[in-house]
Amino acid sequence: MSHLFAHDGGDAAEDAGAAAHVLGPAGQFARKVEGFRVRSGQLDLAQAIEQAIEGREALVAEAGTGTGKTYAYLVPALLSGQRVIVSTGTKALQDQLYQRDLPRVCRTLGLRPRTALLKGRGNYVCLYRLDQTWREGRFARREDAEVIQRLREFAASSGDGDLDVFPELAEDAGLRARVTSSRDNCLGGECPLYADCFVVKARRAAQDADVVVVNHHLLLADFALKQEGFGEILPGAGAFVLDEAHQFPETAAQFLGASLSDYMLREIAADLMRECGDVSGALGVVRAPLDALDATIKQLRLAFEGQPSRGAAGSLAGQEAIIAALASLERALDDLAAVLAGLAGSSSGMDTLAERVHDAITRLRRWRRDLDGNGDDDAHPPSQAQDGEPGQVDEDEAIRWYELSQRGFRFSLTPLNVAGPLAQFRAQSRAAWIHTSATLAVAGDFDLFRRRMGLPDAPVLALESPFDYSQQSLLYLPRGLPEPNHSAWQGAMFDHVVELLRASGGRALLLFTSHRALRFVAQALPEEVDFPLFVQGTAGKHRLLEQFRESGNGVLLGAASFWEGVDVPGEALSLVVIDRLPFAPPDDPVLSARMAAIRNEGGDPFNDWQVPQAALALKQGVGRLIRSQDDRGVVALLDPRARGKSYGRRILAALPPMPVTDDAERVRAFFAPRDVE
Repeated sequence: MSHLFAHDGGDAAEDAGAAAHVLGPAGQFARKVEGFRVRSGQLDLAQAIEQAIEGREALVAEAGTGTGKTYAYLVPALLSGQRVIVSTGTKALQDQLYQRDLPRVCRTLGLRPRTALLKGRGNYVCLYRLDQTWREGRFARREDAEVIQRLREFAASSGDGDLDVFPELAEDAGLRARVTSSRDNCLGGECPLYADCFVVKARRAAQDADVVVVNHHLLLADFALKQEGFGEILPGAGAFVLDEAHQFPETAAQFLGASLSDYMLREIAADLMRECGDVSGALGVVRAPLDALDATIKQLRLAFEGQPSRGAAGSLAGQEAIIAALASLERALDDLAAVLAGLAGSSSGMDTLAERVHDAITRLRRWRRDLDGNGDDDAHPPSQAQDGEPGQVDEDEAIRWYELSQRGFRFSLTPLNVAGPLAQFRAQSRAAWIHTSATLAVAGDFDLFRRRMGLPDAPVLALESPFDYSQQSLLYLPRGLPEPNHSAWQGAMFDHVVELLRASGGRALLLFTSHRALRFVAQALPEEVDFPLFVQGTAGKHRLLEQFRESGNGVLLGAASFWEGVDVPGEALSLVVIDRLPFAPPDDPVLSARMAAIRNEGGDPFNDWQVPQAALALKQGVGRLIRSQDDRGVVALLDPRARGKSYGRRILAALPPMPVTDDAERVRAFFAPRDVE
């Protein structure tokens, strides 16, 4: 980089030395940070990262909970004097890094680098769309008009327009989409409010910063733009740090593919109606094709009635009603595109909408290619990707699949393998790449992660947690439960949950592998226990976690995303109950395609993919329990296959060294009040 970090005088440059020294018993952190504990694992990780950055090499490092990996990568990254991009899997960790950890490390080292926090477009209020929404004045509820007025005041006074500090507009609120921009609907340099755009300001700050904190989605967006030959969002860097790296391969598979949903099409229609207010005579021209589009969307969803909620596109071959409805949707989009061509140049927004319609047509054609079985490439010619479309998918290897909601649909095209594109991205960067997480290996084996990332020869480092699991935890594997596919399992599982909650006095996280099981337990529990219940879906995850912490004896029920990102140190979380081994659902079309590919290559899909993936997921769930040196608690796994099947025992071997019991009395004794001398 062209400049050195400024520093505050003190002992930053002269006494800093190697990262391991800084974090060691005689270093700045031991001297300056109250409560800091020197950890050997942290020193080993910091030293390995320092060497990788110096050599601009890759490193794959699993660091058990409590290792202190955040400091272990921030310290060598800052001391390197190179431009560094830190990418996280969640916005919660992104905010924590930027607002708490990074400033603390900088103060301790006496450094003042230029830092920037960069999020995706959907996190910043769009001044143009906010103004449009206000002038349009159509709101589903009176409260929405009040929220928009307060949002206008917020936008006028905010320095960055970050909606995460405007809690009145929840992340899943429908109103949020009307006041934020997307890659599809942004007007770019043609926007009349471009000079004041919060997204533009954030990107400029990132381009000038020494340390940029982003998330995996944004890093992959930058990768996609570079692949397409367009300007990059993020500056070049000497080092990339991927925290929560276990999420990266799956995020890349989603991002480097393409999708089309009824929501995307309805959003185009709503934006077009809004834009017609600024273009004289446009409404009369677009009304008929928009009505036709709305009718075909409804017709298509109706045609899917009776189909599984998700499945491979190939399973629809011969479904004449669905194939006809897909063709009707494409014709409706073609008709709308023709109308918008006649309005070309009438406004910047209208031109952008025309591009979005063409993009939707491209995505639909790519997804339904060969679905009608005639293999006629002239009928569905492959279209070139639109500007900024994520990556290039290998059409022959991509997985085409659909997913149905109650009233809508999503068609997705997912690459089977992202290792090649990711390896290309790293090679082009000529930078160090640090991959770290608490869950990258299965019993010390990193092969699955390295294969998925295109890192077959990358050095690996495995560091155990410093927590004393033999004293702090207990793994309860009760005997006598039927297997999960047995009709009696759900009732038996529930009875065990009730007994465990009574033993622990609440203070529990219940993790489910299906929403069906979650709903069953959530409905039945109030009849059996009096503890406060916090159920996924009744409020946002952040709010539920806050309420759970404050309750002191609550019970939090979650699936999917609640298996990670739940960080509740202390007695408020003393029991984690897991209903069954977390195998991916068998109807997952992406999983089916990956298993078929492994089988075709002579591998064993169950042992080579499903078992390692289940082990990693279980490690994540179990990792919610012990979050500090003082935590104590029990993990209960209510799946007899964990003990009774060889693959179950293999999955258990990936967990921390916890004492194991099948004795309910021992569990109750663990929760009994302890004598304090």
